[in-house]
Amino acid sequence: MAMTYEDIIYSEDGATATIQINRPKVYNAFRPRTVVELIDALMESGWNPAIGSIVLTGTGNKAFCTGGDQSDKSGSYGHGETRGTIGMPMEELHTAIRDVPKPVVAKVRGYAIGGGNVLATICDMTIAAESAVFGQVGPKMGSVDPGYGTAYLSRIVGEKKAREIWYMCKRYSAREAEAMGLVNAVVADDQLDAEVDAWCAELNQRSPTAIAIAKRSFNADTDSIRGIGGLGFQALRLYYNTAESKEGGNAFREKRSPDFRKFYE
Repeated sequence: MAMTYEDIIYSEDGATATIQINRPKVYNAFRPRTVVELIDALMESGWNPAIGSIVLTGTGNKAFCTGGDQSDKSGSYGHGETRGTIGMPMEELHTAIRDVPKPVVAKVRGYAIGGGNVLATICDMTIAAESAVFGQVGPKMGSVDPGYGTAYLSRIVGEKKAREIWYMCKRYSAREAEAMGLVNAVVADDQLDAEVDAWCAELNQRSPTAIAIAKRSFNADTDSIRGIGGLGFQALRLYYNTAESKEGGNAFREKRSPDFRKFYE
């Protein structure tokens, strides 16, 4: 039985599937249900032989995705939604993007921040509008991505730049992201849809088996990061239970600067 989606929009147009995070009021930040729905949609499209390419994007012009929803404290999640080491199955989502034998293209308008920046990093290719803004906030929020978001990022932009991105929590324009190799192409905002459509049209003409083999081959070189991430997320689970980590979310909701060091021993 097909899953009923609340947080995403799934559509197919010819041989291209589009998965759209549909939470614009919170800048397409994800909660556990969002992550579960993204995984389901990736499985639906990724193993459909009629699909040749998958587009991952967000609703509206303000954000692609801004990571975990710091305002979502309801805890009223359905069965299976809070699975995973840290209470939402991020490792499973990252693995799904890499494991489906189809190219996953990130279409980025607005902010790709935090966990959203990680998603754009993991996708096979990223095409951005001029308005796109990339960056990390983890150490400002009492969080970090100890797997693909760090180790794989360094493969893409170089270790010095990756450390800068995570340690300094700066924001980077689409052109800056393109220059560092984080983005494949940058186009005017009103041309983004057409550009992504054109890339997907070409992908859909390629041999699906050749593409799948190529993707597996690329992944083989960096699959050790999966183990690094597994270990890291176990540590992250422990960290999230500390007062130091919780200070990030509390400060965000209280609209003040965090004071992490008072909790550091």
